Amino acid sequence: MSFYEELPIYKKALDLAVHFEKVVRGFDRYHKYTVGTELRNLSREILILVALANTSAVREQKLKETLSKLEELKILIRICREIKAFRSFNSYEFAVKSTADVAGVV
Repeated sequence: MSFYEELPIYKKALDLAVHFEKVVRGFDRYHKYTVGTELRNLSREILILVALANTSAVREQKLKETLSKLEELKILIRICREIKAFRSFNSYEFAVKSTADVAGVV
């Protein structure tokens, strides 16, 4: 097991990625293959960047890149809310809070 797997930021980013994997499954077909794919990919990219930042000599650069991706994710989550892609408010709320939690630790 890698040492970053025990870090709170990694656990939060993993929870966020898993959440999107589950939530996007409930999106309607159009949203699943457009914004849903973007949500899933961005959350995975963030998880990978967190892992790389904790093992890399260029930590500061990776953390800046992570913050940039988190901003992209926040915007995409808001778009999904506006187009009513989320089936429930709880899914949206968890996504927003989890994204803010990860950004707060970075």
